[in-house]
Amino acid sequence: MTLKELEQQLLALSPGEKLQAIQLLAQSLSSSWQGIEKTPGVCGGEARIAKTRIPVWVLVEARHLGYSDADLLTSYPSIRATDLANAWVYAEAHPDEIELAIKRNEAA
Repeated sequence: MTLKELEQQLLALSPGEKLQAIQLLAQSLSSSWQGIEKTPGVCGGEARIAKTRIPVWVLVEARHLGYSDADLLTSYPSIRATDLANAWVYAEAHPDEIELAIKRNEAA
């Protein structure tokens, strides 16, 4: 995709979607993700919901298996809908990282 093609798509977004795109870009530049932490020695250093031991890849894999956000919130009562939203944005921005984590877990 060229920058020109991306520009047309960005301009077609709603104001709320544009704000999300800006936040996503800003977060990717700063490598600081709201509500997502990576700590060496905690959950293997994988991206996880802040202040928990719930890796983002686990949530993504559960979603692939058909779990809804409501199911995940019931299964993980320590997280909120905002945490899931942060996890989905992070996973969308880092698909290769998440896929690798899922594959590593399957091989283990």
